Amino acid sequence: MKKNRMITFFLALVMTLGLALPARATDLSDYSSIVAKKTVDANAALLVNMTHDIIYYEQNAYDKVYPASITKVMTALVVLEAVEAGELSLYEEIAAGSETWLDLPADGSTQNIQIGEILTVEELLYCLMLPSANEAANILAQRLSGSVDAFVQEMNDRAMELGCTMTHFVNPHGIHDDNHYTSCYDLYLIAREAMSNETFRTIVSTAEYSMPATNMSEARYMANTNGLLTGKKYSGYVMEDCIGIKTGSTSNAGYCLLSAAERDGNILISVVMGAETTLDRDGTHRKQFSESSALMEWGFEYFSIQTILENNDPVAEVPVELGVDVDSVLLVPAQSMDALLPEDVRIDAFTLKSEVVESVQAPVEKGQVLGELTIYLQEEPYGTVDLVAAESVEQSSFLASKKAVEDFISNTWFKMAIGLVLIVALIVILRNTVFRPRRRYGSRYTGSRRRRGSGSRSYKGRR
Repeated sequence: MKKNRMITFFLALVMTLGLALPARATDLSDYSSIVAKKTVDANAALLVNMTHDIIYYEQNAYDKVYPASITKVMTALVVLEAVEAGELSLYEEIAAGSETWLDLPADGSTQNIQIGEILTVEELLYCLMLPSANEAANILAQRLSGSVDAFVQEMNDRAMELGCTMTHFVNPHGIHDDNHYTSCYDLYLIAREAMSNETFRTIVSTAEYSMPATNMSEARYMANTNGLLTGKKYSGYVMEDCIGIKTGSTSNAGYCLLSAAERDGNILISVVMGAETTLDRDGTHRKQFSESSALMEWGFEYFSIQTILENNDPVAEVPVELGVDVDSVLLVPAQSMDALLPEDVRIDAFTLKSEVVESVQAPVEKGQVLGELTIYLQEEPYGTVDLVAAESVEQSSFLASKKAVEDFISNTWFKMAIGLVLIVALIVILRNTVFRPRRRYGSRYTGSRRRRGSGSRSYKGRR
């Protein structure tokens, strides 16, 4: 069995805190013997805390696997989303159409629904998810999309919208086809979306269901094939907190289980693909059930919320200008920083790096965002939170006025204006001194004044 013990772990805040986190994180096995020692006896496996979207464990979780009847989770999701959109009603009656038995083998799981038999959408969904009736998938597909092929295209389109990168469906029921495949992680993405639908959760958590008689059949009783939910079909595996989801098996896929359990406000989703069924002293051992329950119990037991940093812990300081008797302000996380961690991981394994503004000008409001704090583990960033002012800082009116004057004086336009005034003054001074025209001395009258006693005197008129 190919085994990849690549164990990843995601940090997360408690639901109300909102620490921003990436989708994947680095191997914690160097820090946690709990994580390093964990294995699952299957070809591929994944354990995720759905409540916080945190991966606890992965094993070949991104490799191609065949989903078998777990395919029907996507079938049910597409149908129920059509119900939410008003395209169908849960109580709408459907007559099984011409494609009811399209491409179905004689030995597949069934409820023997006949062409022309009338059931409601809700009844068909119970047939689909509890005893895993293949023909129910075809009937719903034909009713919703007009044909099975058209419905399968909707399944693939929806998978892409959910972020699935390793998924391709060929049919709505999971009968093997080499081109019908997925991955543990993609199945988690599909299950996470489906489990957000209340009707889906109700159906997949139902242990037994009695369906009334139809126009072509007596009343039907059906038990869920999920051994973690009920022992009606497979005894000895019931897990008290199990709330679903779906079994699947073919010779190519092996024995598979997509399961969920809820405890203490947390929902864990387990994906175990390609497990074996063995014979031991006590009889048949169905490892898809035992490995799934053991994996979820491990997650519930060894992972808990630990506080990395309280929201009143100062982590940085920023200079403050114009403050009243204050020249700096402390920064604290906007929220407490909590993470779901294995019990043996020490908080001091994490490092914190802050990026803050160089300085801030008063007034400063308490809670004002002035930076950002990033959590690191193994040099990989795991989340960020805003850094905010721990207290308010009032502005000094004297310092503010002084700065206003200094800013005005240092303003470029002010300097240009002063320069212009000096230039004009210089021009005026030069004009009045260097470039002023000199006065000429002499008679203001025509002719020149004669020196007395010189030359002959001439007189006209009477004496």
